Amino acid sequence: MKIEKLEPAKRRQGQFLLFLEGEDEPLCITEEEVLRFGLHAGLDLGAERAAELRRSAARSSARTRAADMIATRPLSRRELVKRLCERGADEADAAAAADWLESIGALDDLSYARMLVRRYSAEGYGEAKLRDELYRRGVPRELWDEALAAAPPAEETIARVIAAKTKGAPPDERARRRLADLLRRRGFAWRDIRPALSALGEELEEE
Repeated sequence: MKIEKLEPAKRRQGQFLLFLEGEDEPLCITEEEVLRFGLHAGLDLGAERAAELRRSAARSSARTRAADMIATRPLSRRELVKRLCERGADEADAAAAADWLESIGALDDLSYARMLVRRYSAEGYGEAKLRDELYRRGVPRELWDEALAAAPPAEETIARVIAAKTKGAPPDERARRRLADLLRRRGFAWRDIRPALSALGEELEEE
């Protein structure tokens, strides 16, 4: 299998387009493949060498896509591997790309989990919802407790939610019931909700 043309990719630095004889679509490769395989126009690769080059190009493509995804937005390892596979990467190549990003510190499930906890705590959510989000995002369970330690005390978050909803006006019993329902939906335990609302009026009983 002969190489008809090898040229730098216009939109991606360090990548090249390899045009093989008899094929309409070029193969996207990296500078690493060019050097390692000694590629140049006119070179006859042979079937076995061409297959090896394709495997290497697939691994490089997965790494490039993975780096682009992480640069766009934080992801857990599980989310990243899933997205790579959805875009056509082999599962082994996707896992290898994730390993590479972890090795250089660009992919870190614990840091990601802490960021999620801080973000959703700031938006007024309690521990149950935080756990739901960690599960949904594919964060390993063994990291949850350490990540949840980044959350502020429940009473602080509840106080912020109540202040935002009441705007300083003392709520009547009906309004306090609505606040209780809201706080439960947001993942707070009744043991934390009850004293916060009882401080605003008569003590509420759990329904």
